[in-house]
Amino acid sequence: MTTPYDEAALQELRERQGSGARYDAEEAPKQELGWARSGTAYFLRKLRELTDDELDGPSLLGWTRRELIAHVGYNARALTRLTEWARTGVETPMYAPGQRDAEIELGATLPPVALRHLIDHSAVHLNVEWRDLTDEQWDHEVVTAQGRTVPVRETAWMRTREVWIHAVDLDNHGSYRDFPPELLDRLSGDVLAVWDRKGTTPDVVLDPTDRPGQTVVGAGGRRVAGAQADLVRWVTGRGALRLDAEGDQVPELPPWL
Repeated sequence: MTTPYDEAALQELRERQGSGARYDAEEAPKQELGWARSGTAYFLRKLRELTDDELDGPSLLGWTRRELIAHVGYNARALTRLTEWARTGVETPMYAPGQRDAEIELGATLPPVALRHLIDHSAVHLNVEWRDLTDEQWDHEVVTAQGRTVPVRETAWMRTREVWIHAVDLDNHGSYRDFPPELLDRLSGDVLAVWDRKGTTPDVVLDPTDRPGQTVVGAGGRRVAGAQADLVRWVTGRGALRLDAEGDQVPELPPWL
């Protein structure tokens, strides 16, 4: 099975599209870009399955679906600003003070067709900016909304998290079990790294039932077992469905992001 970053498939695509098409630079983060693009397609599929009236319903985050969709659309705009910063050298913050919340509030009031177009258009714009980056520019540093200084290649992973996880947050039968296995492992590692950076690492043992090996987190402690998809759903703060824990009670975890 080919993947979005399969070299043979990419060469075939280039031959079909001809010399006028635009492609990612050789040193672009191919795997993360592949995940971000396939995750966008997954989010759009779950969004298309919702009627316009259902957009007013709740998401898993406590926001309405409208607010969640607006957030995902404007997040692409924010990452585009960081990508433009890396390309032009002109400092462009991810968000101005108060901008993120104001955009979500405004976006939630858009007519359904405009809200859906926001997702489409912002994703296309971000992809264009990614494809305009040179090999060298992919390593230019930018500053995230959390104040972290990172190479702009980090934006591909940031977008990956947004679209895949928020597709589940739409509460429209999206599932972590639809995620690529390698993406699940990367998400799990990302959560552990964030906990370590914040000094909030819990003491627990993650025991996936569908692959070998356990992960001892912190000092270890209570064992929690389940499919890797369900464990990752839990550690990313989306509930503890289909998990088994010693003592029958799944422990509380600190926030991730």
